Amino acid sequence: MPQLTQDQLDHCREEGYVVVPSVIPHNVLDNVITEYEGVLDTLARELYERGEISSMFEDLEFGKRFIKIVIETGDVHKQYFDFSLPFQNVRPDTPFWSGQAVLDAFTCDELIDAVESIIGPEVYSNPVQHVRIKPPESILPTNQFGQPILGATQWHQDNGVVIEEADDTDMLTVWFSLDDTNLEQGPLKVVPGSHRRGLRTHCANYLGKGGSEIPEKLFDVDKTVSLPVKRGDVVFLHRHTVHGSLANVSDRIRWSFDLRYNPIGQTTGRETFPGFVVRSKKLAGHELRDAKRWTEMWLETRERMSKINQGGQTDIAFGRWKEGHVDCA
Repeated sequence: MPQLTQDQLDHCREEGYVVVPSVIPHNVLDNVITEYEGVLDTLARELYERGEISSMFEDLEFGKRFIKIVIETGDVHKQYFDFSLPFQNVRPDTPFWSGQAVLDAFTCDELIDAVESIIGPEVYSNPVQHVRIKPPESILPTNQFGQPILGATQWHQDNGVVIEEADDTDMLTVWFSLDDTNLEQGPLKVVPGSHRRGLRTHCANYLGKGGSEIPEKLFDVDKTVSLPVKRGDVVFLHRHTVHGSLANVSDRIRWSFDLRYNPIGQTTGRETFPGFVVRSKKLAGHELRDAKRWTEMWLETRERMSKINQGGQTDIAFGRWKEGHVDCA
């Protein structure tokens, strides 16, 4: 697809988000699914050999196979598939995934054409990024706060999940699904126009639910819009747009990529993790397209992280919010 139309750019500027149809070619998404089928196959084999599942469920397609494994293990195994690392207690063997098909999706021309039309031609992949494979909420295990792991996402702004040094970074959120995502599967929900008031207070462990959340009294929750999407559609979000996601109340997985891009030279707000040049005229020839190199970058990061932020210590901060703010009372 070419760059965004003027109407789409105006909508993004005025409302803080825009849904653009048919951005990512289906063959790019097909390759990602095929690659992840191999990842799931490896996980299933390891679990089966350890006696943690009764079968490898090889006859099932990805989503149904993943659901079977979640039910039998009581674990969503999210780190096994993610192209990022935890902030705390990283081990030398903490799993992650940084395959070629995933990198190709990050860097596909159609997507980056659209990104360029919003943030300009010098495009950097910001490492605030995750894959989310959300099973039906009815089968999800819960955390220590009694909340479903990988359930509905709490209200937040993406500027709020990085440290203060990135407050002036023109960080763009890019969200897309590997398959159609309807209302039952728990799509994104956004508050149009909420980006105009800047960063809101995120309350740590708000109402005892863990994590950080913006209280609904701090924005106009009645304006909430849900965003079901088709395969290949992309949601673009301003860094100050208040958003979350609905619960997956279907019987299928909801599978999405949640990526960030910013202009080259601006801080990512997560400098400990590796970003890379996606498109540049000033740095022509330095664009990353080799997943082996991307994997090396993450392996180097994992080695560093395995020696810091251990056992509750905070050698490097990844967040900014503390309990006790007046807005959280």
